[in-house]
Amino acid sequence: MFIKTILSTCILSLCCGLIYAQHIPRVGSPFVQQYNKSAYHAGNQNWGLSIGPEGFVYAANTEGLLSFDGQEWRLYPMPRHSSLRSVLVHTDGKIYVGGAGEFGFWTRSKFGKMNYSSISDSLKNKELLRNDDIWRIIIDQDAIYFHAFSKSYRYQNGKIETITAQGEPFLFGHQVRNNIYFEQIPSGLHQLNGKQLKRIPDASKLQQANILSMLPFGKDQTLIATANNGLFLMNPSGEISSWSVQADDELKRFQINNAVKLFSDQYAFGTIQNGIYILNSQGETIQHINKNNGLQNNTVLSMAVDKQANLWAGLDNGIDRIDINSPLYYFSDLTVNIGTVYSSIIYNNRIYLGTNQGLFYSDWKGVSNYQSLKFSIIPGSQGQVWQLANIAGKLIIGHNSGTFELTNNSLKRISNVTGAWRFLQIINTNYWLQGNYTGLGLMQAREEIAFLKQFKNRKEPIREILQDGPNNFWLTNQQHVYNLNLGASYEEVKDWKDFSNGLPKDARVHGVYNLANNTVFATDSGFYRFDNVSNEFKAYDELNSKLGSFSNANKVIPIQDKEYWLIKKSHIAKIEFPNDGNLRIDSSSWNSLKGMMMNNYEHILNVNKDLSLIGLDNGFALYFNQYPASKQIPKPIITNLWNITSDPSAIVDEMKIPNSQNNIRIAYASPWYSSAPVQYQYLLEGYTDEWSTWDQVAYRDFTNLPFGKYTFKVRTMTANGIQSEISSFSFRIQAPWYFSWPMIILYILLALAFIYLFRKNYERRLLEHQRKIKDKVLAEHEERMAREAEENERKLMALKNQQLEQELEIKNRELANAAMNIVYKNEMLNNLHHELTNLNDSNGNKLSNEQLRKVNKLIDEAHSDDRDWDLFEKSFNEAHENFFKKLKTDYPELVPNDLKLCAYLRLNMSSKEIASLLNISTRGVEIRRYRLRKKLALPTSKNLTEFLLEL
Repeated sequence: MFIKTILSTCILSLCCGLIYAQHIPRVGSPFVQQYNKSAYHAGNQNWGLSIGPEGFVYAANTEGLLSFDGQEWRLYPMPRHSSLRSVLVHTDGKIYVGGAGEFGFWTRSKFGKMNYSSISDSLKNKELLRNDDIWRIIIDQDAIYFHAFSKSYRYQNGKIETITAQGEPFLFGHQVRNNIYFEQIPSGLHQLNGKQLKRIPDASKLQQANILSMLPFGKDQTLIATANNGLFLMNPSGEISSWSVQADDELKRFQINNAVKLFSDQYAFGTIQNGIYILNSQGETIQHINKNNGLQNNTVLSMAVDKQANLWAGLDNGIDRIDINSPLYYFSDLTVNIGTVYSSIIYNNRIYLGTNQGLFYSDWKGVSNYQSLKFSIIPGSQGQVWQLANIAGKLIIGHNSGTFELTNNSLKRISNVTGAWRFLQIINTNYWLQGNYTGLGLMQAREEIAFLKQFKNRKEPIREILQDGPNNFWLTNQQHVYNLNLGASYEEVKDWKDFSNGLPKDARVHGVYNLANNTVFATDSGFYRFDNVSNEFKAYDELNSKLGSFSNANKVIPIQDKEYWLIKKSHIAKIEFPNDGNLRIDSSSWNSLKGMMMNNYEHILNVNKDLSLIGLDNGFALYFNQYPASKQIPKPIITNLWNITSDPSAIVDEMKIPNSQNNIRIAYASPWYSSAPVQYQYLLEGYTDEWSTWDQVAYRDFTNLPFGKYTFKVRTMTANGIQSEISSFSFRIQAPWYFSWPMIILYILLALAFIYLFRKNYERRLLEHQRKIKDKVLAEHEERMAREAEENERKLMALKNQQLEQELEIKNRELANAAMNIVYKNEMLNNLHHELTNLNDSNGNKLSNEQLRKVNKLIDEAHSDDRDWDLFEKSFNEAHENFFKKLKTDYPELVPNDLKLCAYLRLNMSSKEIASLLNISTRGVEIRRYRLRKKLALPTSKNLTEFLLEL
């Protein structure tokens, strides 16, 4: 793993070396990221700086070792709280430190854990070190030199040896290529050969010069920087000569304190009083960076170059990162309030800035010569400057209060029309159109610049102008789009129309531009084109779909053929229209400028194909287009793993995390340093299936993680969209105690016991169930048999009832027949009685009364014979059991004749038939019926026959 890290670091360093094989710009100042003590929470002074193989920054601070991983500063106090004076990271990752009476090394284990091992504690005589400070550390293969002013301690193979200068004190030690040098006071510079110090032949030239730094120079020379005597060059034979440079006097006056070699044979010198000077190998000053243009402090105590070729400065008060490798350099004059830059121009070897404060100028020598821009305001230009234009070789200023020409460093008024926003030359003429606060003006450029007229057609502000034919022009402001047609002389308006057909309602129009030979209208709803056939605007969908979010750009600025700047509220993108038709867009390289420009008034001046000036809220930025962009960034590093169940605490065993610590925080960082922050994306396999959204937050919390195995992955993306490789690590959340192996065995035993008891219980319940089923079947059988018996009995009863009904019907018929026979007999007797009264004897005489009386007596006896009734009553009782008994019980006042009448009525016999049976008249029957109703107490509504049938 360590070898892999070293190889990756070497490859990355090689890539960085290839990427940054370039020259530092000489105009403007690089971006400086300041870290004060409130940011890193340690002491003011930072005496030493070193970059680790993974890219971490280490600083020797007065309160201990500072570490910065790109996201967070961490302080590691020394034993006995010793102040540190020096730090140097070995290629094996050990961080060697030296300070007041102490030296040793720190090791970084996995996930950021730091452990210190003291070397000085193994000294036999610790009193030797008590009053020493270790100011320099030199690593020479397997030997480590801890250098103090009194002696140098060489640590090799676990042993410490001391190197002294025969009674002379040392100043500093230096390592150049494979050589180690010590300066002795006062005898001068010596080279260490084995254990011996050999004086350099020309050492007398630097005697008591206080050598602060020695660096490789050219193929085999050595650059020597002294405190107050300037710079020198030493050849391999030890001959020393003075090196005269452009900043010689300043370096001597402000006292060199340290130096480092940058890329492309460029050197940075930190001074005590005036910041950092950067020189090239010809001795030319490239940059001067001090408190006026970004440093927190002018006293530079230490310097280091990181793997991106950024320059780090440890200061007397703070730490600064200087992005000398960036294509963006800045100018912000803290002594003059330039304000927001709305326009700029390079004219007659001067650079002019039109701002909200006025018109400013400074000498301009190009970017090949070092110059410190110093701006001054043009007298009388105070106020808002909108536009600067070179018209016929003269500098014309569009000002809030009118239009002016710059003559002899003063303003000459051309027009009183306020607010000259835009100038446009009419093609192939000496006429210029001017868009201003109150409409459109016409200017002419001959020997003098003259304002001819203000067109009176419309008095609305005009922001943008574009020529679309010999006499045809498009004009826009934020609310309207106009089409203007001028006469042949350009001094009269033939037509001025307001167009809005096809534009979204209440759309804000930002301007009209020529984009890849197309006239386009920028709106907050995207780009539109005008269709001359339908005479209306139509959305430019083909372009809008390719531009994405930049389809809502508010400004288009041409760069060169087929290349344009698009700006959307301070966010800059560069688009290209190559011949293959595939539009290319870069919308991230300028992310660091977002929010630093005036929205809707952004300004970019293309000085040439390699240099652009970008107006900012206070000053400007210079973009050097020849700088190659980085194609590779290092993988992020997982810096910490915390248990956040209660108070955050480091997790000891990262591979097996107890279940009680299943609320974890994973912190990570990318040692990639730039003005725009990087973003991170993570994935926790075993917990989520998709990558998270990109975010600048450099840690993630996961709470209540179920037990199991997880793999955490994280990657980084820079502001310009370059993604890193993936860093990952796996860990396991252990099962809770109730899922441990002893508990699992217990669960298995309990499960087996449960299964046994369950089986026994099941068998018991099965037998009980079978018994219940058997009882149920038997009960159901008995119930079914009972139901069948009941049904059979019911059928038998029905059959019996049917038989009884049949018998009753037969008996009723017999009763009816018997009754009818009695009726018939009585009728026969009555007829006989009637016939006897009319009967004559043979002589024709009627029968005698005596004879008739005897016969009638016989007839009456026949009528009153009860044998027929007794027989009828017996038969009736058999058919209608208890009928008479019930009547006698319920109605005891009924007499036998009443019972007879009831019997005959029950048989539903007519009154005539009843009369014959009772040997009375029909009237007599009615009277009896009436009397019977009275005895039965029947209401008039109740039928007598029905009542008797119901009994």
